[in-house]
Amino acid sequence: LTFEIMSAEDVANAFVGHFYSTLDANPQALAPLYQPQSSLTFEGTKFDGADAIVRKYMEVGKLTHDIPRFTKDVQLSTSANSMLIVVTGHLKIGQEGNPLHFAQTFQLVAVGPNQYYVHNDFFRLIYG
Repeated sequence: LTFEIMSAEDVANAFVGHFYSTLDANPQALAPLYQPQSSLTFEGTKFDGADAIVRKYMEVGKLTHDIPRFTKDVQLSTSANSMLIVVTGHLKIGQEGNPLHFAQTFQLVAVGPNQYYVHNDFFRLIYG
C-alpha cells in the first residue's frame, strides 16, 4: 500500500474547508482534530485538550463563516511533519449583525501519512 503525500497547500486547503464547515454545522465534531496536548488561545484565553477546546467553540454560539472569501497562507514548520496555517476572513455570530473580521492560526502535526491533528490554535477578532 502506497500513499501519495499531499503538499502543504493541499493539506491546508482540505483542512480549512473541513474545519470551518464542521465548526459552522456541528462544533462537537471537531473533537477528533485535537489531542490531549492541543491548545487553543481564544481572544487571549487558553484552553488545553480536545474537550476544553470543543466546549469553548460550542459556547461561542452559532457561527457562519464566509469560507470562499478566506485568505490562507501555509508554511512547513520545524519539520516536514508540521505546518502553520494562517486564515483571515469574516464570520457571523448568530443570525443578526454585521460580519466580523477574524484571524486564526493553526499548527498541524502529522500522526501518519496525510493525517494531522491541531497542536496549536489561535483565534482573534480584528477590530477597526
